[in-house]
Amino acid sequence: MAHTGEQTIKKQLIHALTNAGDDYISGQYLADIAGCSRTAVWKHIDALRKEGYEIEAIKKKGYRILPRKNRLTETEILMGLETEFIGRSIHAYETVPTTQTIASDLAAKGADNGTIVISEEQTEGKGRLRRTWYSPHQGGIWMSLIVKPDIPPYHAPRLTLLTAVAAVLAIRETGVNAGIKWPNDVLVNGRKIAGILTEMHAEADQIHSVIIGIGINVNQERQDFNEDIQSLATSLAIEKGEMLDRALFLQRFLSRFEQLYLLFLEKGFLPIKELWETYSVTIGQRVTVATAQSSFTGLASGINEDGILMVKDEQTGVQHLVYSGDITIHHM
Repeated sequence: MAHTGEQTIKKQLIHALTNAGDDYISGQYLADIAGCSRTAVWKHIDALRKEGYEIEAIKKKGYRILPRKNRLTETEILMGLETEFIGRSIHAYETVPTTQTIASDLAAKGADNGTIVISEEQTEGKGRLRRTWYSPHQGGIWMSLIVKPDIPPYHAPRLTLLTAVAAVLAIRETGVNAGIKWPNDVLVNGRKIAGILTEMHAEADQIHSVIIGIGINVNQERQDFNEDIQSLATSLAIEKGEMLDRALFLQRFLSRFEQLYLLFLEKGFLPIKELWETYSVTIGQRVTVATAQSSFTGLASGINEDGILMVKDEQTGVQHLVYSGDITIHHM
């Protein structure tokens, strides 16, 4: 409970200092707002500085917060977060090999439903099929989300598609027109802006947890990407021509995810499926499907109730169910 009280005081202090803009606020005024002593205010201010906030203290004037750096600390994320449980428990790091491993360990130890693990940088970020996911320092959102849905294990892949819809909705709220390439890529103008990797911990008939890894390119500039992916990747900053507040964008994403997740648990996959198809850049397109065994070309007609891609082979007329593989879109 003490931790919750401390978080509340921190939030109140940040809120008051932020609203004051360039004006100074006295320690006594902050103590009155937070309902604590001036000594406690000083201690909390010191803690906020250690989290990356730049707060000036001038004798007889008081405190003033300087424009914040674009960081993803626990306090930054919680400040203004409107979810009930998604993102309420946060493990924030400066640099890690990958957030997925940490989240997996936390889930095994009984982490709360909705816990997120986020890092300013990943040195060994992985995408689908064990491919490297480029995760530079403070460039984007590199996180893993732990959920514990009461659904059969064979329905877990639906959460990948749900997460893609949440990412598209959050990105579109910034004014950038994103779409989904099956199964888990979010694209803008044909370039990848986000990717999703889902892992499940389960027994035969019961899910213990699902770890959803999410990488979203937010503030990278073109030269920040390795040359071999510059033509394949993009970021919100590149598309908008300006840097974004990553904490604010993350809050939007977490809110959209929670809304869709609760809808999924209450109404099933159909409303998620309809949204996914609405934002899909794959459906209705001529595609080539490459799997480990073979490849074929045909028309992507939709996804079924399990989120499996349906492609009608243009050579044989057979309707294939594509469970995994690489999809190349031939725009018609």
